[in-house]
Amino acid sequence: MFKKDPLQIIVFQTYGTSNHVYLRGRAIEDENINLEEKGAFKLLFNAWKRFETDEIKNSKIRIRLGDNHPFYVKTDNDGYFLFDETIEGLGNFANSEGWVTFELSYEESQLKRDIQSKNCFPGEMLIPSQKASFGVISDIDDTILHTGLVSVLKWRVVFNTLLTSAAKRLPLEGAPEFYNLLHQGKTGEEANPIFYVSHSPWNLYRYLEYFLKKNHFPKGPIILRNFPKPFSKKKTEKPQKQKEILNLLKTYPKLNFILMGDSGEYDPDIYLEIARQYPNRILAIYLRSVNHQKRTLRVSSLYEGFESTPVLFMESSEQAIIHAKKHGFIN
Repeated sequence: MFKKDPLQIIVFQTYGTSNHVYLRGRAIEDENINLEEKGAFKLLFNAWKRFETDEIKNSKIRIRLGDNHPFYVKTDNDGYFLFDETIEGLGNFANSEGWVTFELSYEESQLKRDIQSKNCFPGEMLIPSQKASFGVISDIDDTILHTGLVSVLKWRVVFNTLLTSAAKRLPLEGAPEFYNLLHQGKTGEEANPIFYVSHSPWNLYRYLEYFLKKNHFPKGPIILRNFPKPFSKKKTEKPQKQKEILNLLKTYPKLNFILMGDSGEYDPDIYLEIARQYPNRILAIYLRSVNHQKRTLRVSSLYEGFESTPVLFMESSEQAIIHAKKHGFIN
C-alpha cells in the first residue's frame, strides 16, 4: 500500500485593515514540488502535480494571531478556505511595512496522517502603511512576466508555464526597478502597497510567489482565481479580476490607485470601466504594449478621447519611469 503524502496548508499573501482579517488559502497534500527543477520530463511532472491536487475538503483549520484565542475556518470541497472577519487591534501586530503574521494549523483530532512542518503554517496579511500615498494594482502575465498570451493558439503560454521552471522565468526588462520605485514613492519611504491581481489560477500561486521574490519585486498580496466551472458564468457577470480590483477600492476608500496591465487581452477594458466609475481614485493607467498590431489598434481606439486619467501605452519600463516622475509618483 502506498504511503500518502503529508498534509500542508498554503496560505496566500492577502490584505486587510486594522480591524478586518481577510485570509485565503488551501489545504492540500504536499506534492513536494521543486520550483528550481530542470529537465522537460520533470517540469511536466511538476506541472501535472500542480494541477492534479489532492485537496483536504471540509477540514477545520485553526488560525492564531499572537497570544489571542484561536479562530477557526473550514475548507470547502476543493480544499479552499476564506476567513473574512472583524477583529480589532490588528494594526498592533503589523511590522514596519504593514504585514501581520498568522499561524495556521489543522485540528489534530481530525487527522490520522503525517503533517508537514509540525502542523504550523505561516500566513501573512498586509495592512497598508499610514505613510502610503497610493496603491498599485498590477497584472502579472505580459505586464511583468513574459507569458505569450497573444501568441498563436497561446503556445508560448503552454511552453512557458509547463516547460520553464519558476527559477528560469525572467521579468520584463526594468520591471523590478520600476515597481520598487513605485513602492518607495516620492519620498522613498512611503511603503506604497503593491497588489498583484492575475487571471491565473490559484494552482500557480507558489510558482508566481517564487518568481516575484527571486526577481526582487516588492512583496505584496497575490490575488488569483479558482478554475471556472463550465457554464457557470452568466453573460452579465463581471470578470473575477474586475471584482477583485473593485473589492480593493472598497476596502481602502481613502487610498488612490495606479493600474498596471498590458494591451494584450482584457486589462484595457477593465481598467477603463473602473477609471470611469472612480475618476477621482485612479491616478494613472499603465498598459504595456504587446507585439500585436491588431490588439494595439483596438486599445488605442478604446481610449480615444479618454482624458480624465493619465494613460501611458508603454514600450519600456524606462518610459514608464519618466512618466511616473513627471506626475510626481516617484522621485
